[in-house]
Amino acid sequence: MRADLSAAQARRLALRAQGFGRAPPAAPTGRDVLQMVRRLGLVQMDSVNVLARSHYLPLFSRLGAYPRERLEDLAWGARPELFEYWMHEASLAPLELQPLLRWRMQDAAEGVGVWRGVATFLRSHGDFIDRVLGEIRDRGPLSAAQLGLGAKGAGGWWGWGEGKRALECLFWTGRLTTSTRSGAFERIYGLPDQVHPSGLLTAPTPDRAQAQRELVRIAARAQGVATEADLRDYFRLTAADARLRVAELVQLGELTPVRVEGWRAQAYLWPDAGAPRKVRAEALLSPFDNLIWFRDRAERLFGVRIRLEIYTPAHRRVHGYYVLPFLEGEAITARVDLKADRQGGRLLVQAAHAEPAAGRQTPEALARSLKRLAGWLGLESVSVAPRGDLASRLAGEVAQLG
Repeated sequence: MRADLSAAQARRLALRAQGFGRAPPAAPTGRDVLQMVRRLGLVQMDSVNVLARSHYLPLFSRLGAYPRERLEDLAWGARPELFEYWMHEASLAPLELQPLLRWRMQDAAEGVGVWRGVATFLRSHGDFIDRVLGEIRDRGPLSAAQLGLGAKGAGGWWGWGEGKRALECLFWTGRLTTSTRSGAFERIYGLPDQVHPSGLLTAPTPDRAQAQRELVRIAARAQGVATEADLRDYFRLTAADARLRVAELVQLGELTPVRVEGWRAQAYLWPDAGAPRKVRAEALLSPFDNLIWFRDRAERLFGVRIRLEIYTPAHRRVHGYYVLPFLEGEAITARVDLKADRQGGRLLVQAAHAEPAAGRQTPEALARSLKRLAGWLGLESVSVAPRGDLASRLAGEVAQLG
């Protein structure tokens, strides 16, 4: 059957929807940051700090050298406009999305599906939960360490004490939220009425179907063209819920079914999406960037198989530990394993690998992007290790840039 969209058109739709292909502002402001988060719908958080924590990077990829404190103010300042919750993993999103996630908070409270353990813990520790909430009510927002309740865990990565577990369960049910983050990126938990504006707390709660339809709308707008699986993954809906919501939006005329060249599954076009004739992008992508976080979609869009190798033993890694794909034009042309040597003031390129789409200009373009990234991170230089088939040429281009 004839495709409605070519693979190139679908890729351009996706790139434009994700905020690529337009010149970044000369001096990005907090307003620019907030608008971009709204455009994306959310940004995924991650605590790995070998380069920079992941939620800072998608905004840099699209806006350039924005002040990182602007994002921090929006998320954890005196008058926050973003909030934390489990959306696509742990994420930051505009406050107006909070009512759209209340059904998920209710699922956690009732122990529906994957949340069964949360509800079981809360029910079996009623008096303890009351003590935790009372402490925060009386003392203000607290970290798990400041709370000081409950025995320590049995040890190991998942050895949380009961106090930490109580805080996390209450966070998932919406009875607690993130007030701020400590210097070590430890979550400080507060009651919603201690953190959120009163207008948000009194905002009406949409029913489950209504809220999920709006989440699918946000996902569709942020992706341009997407399969049902792509739309489902953006806010981690269940397959059954996503199937219903997509069908409803098609019936309402808000999603247009289309066929995309090379895509096996049915795709859906956001009607207001625009496909430019060409996209000129030059960006390093966090491994948790919205554009590539769903690996199946990334492979369909770019023909590149992306896998996170952080948890792979070092001797089995192909591309490195914290690897950023390089978006050049409309293709992913390289991957670099990056580390910030903050004490030495260097951005370390521990490996550099070319992709089949790489061209003669790729080393120069990648070197420019690495220099920009280093400057944004406050690092003085870029150092390229001799690992990977692109390393030698990249090192030469970095040296020419000085």
